[in-house]
Amino acid sequence: MSHISVNKSNKIKKSKARIAFEIFNYIFLTVFGILCLLPMLHVLFSSFSDPNWLNTQSGLILWPKGFNVEGYKRVFSNQQMIRGFLNTFVYVGASTAIGMVLTIIGGYVLSRKNLLWGNAIMFMISFTMLFNGGIVPLYMVVQKLGMLDTGWSVILPTCLSTFNLIMMRTAFAGVPDSLEESAKLDGAGDLIIIFQVMLPLVKATVATVALYYIIGSWNSWFPAAMYIKDRALYPLQLVLREILILNDTTSSSTSGDLAANADIFRQLVKYCTIIVSSAPMLVIYPFVMKYFKSGVMVGSIKG
Repeated sequence: MSHISVNKSNKIKKSKARIAFEIFNYIFLTVFGILCLLPMLHVLFSSFSDPNWLNTQSGLILWPKGFNVEGYKRVFSNQQMIRGFLNTFVYVGASTAIGMVLTIIGGYVLSRKNLLWGNAIMFMISFTMLFNGGIVPLYMVVQKLGMLDTGWSVILPTCLSTFNLIMMRTAFAGVPDSLEESAKLDGAGDLIIIFQVMLPLVKATVATVALYYIIGSWNSWFPAAMYIKDRALYPLQLVLREILILNDTTSSSTSGDLAANADIFRQLVKYCTIIVSSAPMLVIYPFVMKYFKSGVMVGSIKG
């Protein structure tokens, strides 16, 4: 009886400890979530506030005052902003498409056990995650290939990620070899095996890798700043940099009405620009989130 009571007391103690731990987790994560949400709410509500009132505020803004959409009108009437949006969509789409094709094919090839010198190739690929030639040699390569001041200088040099390639390779390696053998017996070629047999089985990893490529390309600004001088080819992030850092809320292509009273609307336009540039990623992310956890786990690097 004493043994049973001890076990019961242990269960009760563990239960109380578990409850305390869960309460602490809920409180901590709730507070942490609020702290992460506050800056987003501040920017969102500021973008809908009266510009004169906004210029007098210095703390957090948790509700808009003098609700108006004048800032968004000015942002979307800025031709440089619209051109930056279009350029970014082209860069992100092309970079992601090329990167996904290379990552899927490369991951499949590297996952095959009969690949000649497979370990040596993987070592050389993994080595690039730790060391690279540097900015100057990369710039010289882009220059020699004639890609300076073109969209290709933003798309090609960064379209393939070593981390994503390794994650895709690991996902393909987890697919049973018998499926590939069966497909070959039915006369399927390598491309059919990759895209019709293997790819549907690792779609969670594919979605995760695609999300990494999209977000990475969308947020990228340094390659464009280094290779592109023509403002007509600027991606959205470079336009955003000019507005936020250089305080340039107008451009040479904007109308005279937009330039009028620029100082009054300067802060408002900054907040509106942040919302406009972040909105596409906030819309895409929930649709890919359901694949994200399983995709990372399936494609994680195994020892």
